[in-house]
Amino acid sequence: MTHQPTTLAPAPAPYRSRWIALVALLVAEAMNLLDATIVQVAGPVIHDDLGGAVAAIPWFSAAYTLAFALGLLVAARLGDIAGRRRVFRIGVAAFAVTSLACALAPGTGVLIGMRAAQGLAAALIIPQTLGLIRAMFDGDELSKALGAIGPVMGLSAVLGPVLGGVLTHADVLGSSWRAVFLVNLPLAAVVLALVPRLREDRAPVRPRLDLLGTALAMAGTALLVVPLAAGTGVPGAGAWAAAGLGALVLAGFVAHQRRAAAAGRTPLVEPSLLRGRAFPSALATSTLFFAVMNGVMITVVLQLELGLGRGPLTAGLTLLPWSAGLAVGSGAAGSRLVPRYGGARVLVAGLVVLAAGLAAAALAHRAVPAGDYPLGLPFALALAGLGVGLFTAPFFTLALRPVSDQEAGSAAGLLNAVQQLGGTLGVAVVGGVYLTAADALPALGTAAALLAATAPAAWAMLARPRTRN
Repeated sequence: MTHQPTTLAPAPAPYRSRWIALVALLVAEAMNLLDATIVQVAGPVIHDDLGGAVAAIPWFSAAYTLAFALGLLVAARLGDIAGRRRVFRIGVAAFAVTSLACALAPGTGVLIGMRAAQGLAAALIIPQTLGLIRAMFDGDELSKALGAIGPVMGLSAVLGPVLGGVLTHADVLGSSWRAVFLVNLPLAAVVLALVPRLREDRAPVRPRLDLLGTALAMAGTALLVVPLAAGTGVPGAGAWAAAGLGALVLAGFVAHQRRAAAAGRTPLVEPSLLRGRAFPSALATSTLFFAVMNGVMITVVLQLELGLGRGPLTAGLTLLPWSAGLAVGSGAAGSRLVPRYGGARVLVAGLVVLAAGLAAAALAHRAVPAGDYPLGLPFALALAGLGVGLFTAPFFTLALRPVSDQEAGSAAGLLNAVQQLGGTLGVAVVGGVYLTAADALPALGTAAALLAATAPAAWAMLARPRTRN
């Protein structure tokens, strides 16, 4: 009896336009990251032009990050339902339209509203990129494609503040601050031109959108965050009451998610993520850490431009060492330090280095007479940025360590959402302290207090559960 040789089916051909399509996704990522930082430097100039309360300055950034965070709760699910390429295209088109609306805004209220709309558009874009990359790449190419995101993020972080300062200072054709929004238009045009190269992708089993869960999550988060961040200084009794109501609504959201999962429906968030202490501690760590990060950046900008009367170009260049330190720290941690010493040690080292950077920034301000530029500040910011990079490189890997494959998508979405919420709180609260005191030292002290609160949350995240005998 002779055996016929087994004929293996040929491997499917790689997706033809995958590398060109990847460019569209990377440009979209860069566009969002640039927009999140570029406006901070332009904020005081916007206020000088449009007027309104000085407390509105932090909200030029916070409105974007808050809406982005709220939108992230549902945007990934929309991609599963309607198709990730379709939702991505809608998001990029909406981002372009809202960017133009921001550039043409006649007043502060309109600009803040359009910034919120722009944040919602960004929320439609970002969650789709990972799924679209996975749909187009396999094997070693998938690792290379995903690895390209890191350098793009690092470069965008470095360029954002500097580009904001340069564009605002250059005042091209009298555009002043409006150029920081107009720069999004050619980027969006490039992405939209390349969208047809993307492969459509959606969930194999089409889930249903949890409308009640979405409403509860958004309402609870807004009630919790907005009143605490809306003013300047210490929140009043009304703000705390609204925050308490928001916490109750979020508790109702958790209960609703558990009932939905028990009934066999698709929850917005996997309820099992909130059991135990590891992942909830990671959410707290992310919120607090990114509040520190964004709070320090807005404080530097406000102090230089409002307190010292320096222009946006000076503010952007002063933040350049911060961004460079972040890029160096992240790169060194990912390539050398984490493999050698472990992610937990590098993360803790990042917190320590960031604390040293904040202390050095405070000393830089104390070392010069009031009204003078603190010459030691760029060096302090380089140290602080190095700490941020050391922390962020291992954080997401460690935060997702206790998460199962079934929970991974929901966990990543939650981590991204609370990162944006933390950034919102940092910009509004730490920036609000600066605007109340008109002094960088109390604002830096507030950021240091938030960083101190990050340490026990990080310890709870890193501590392994005890095994029972």
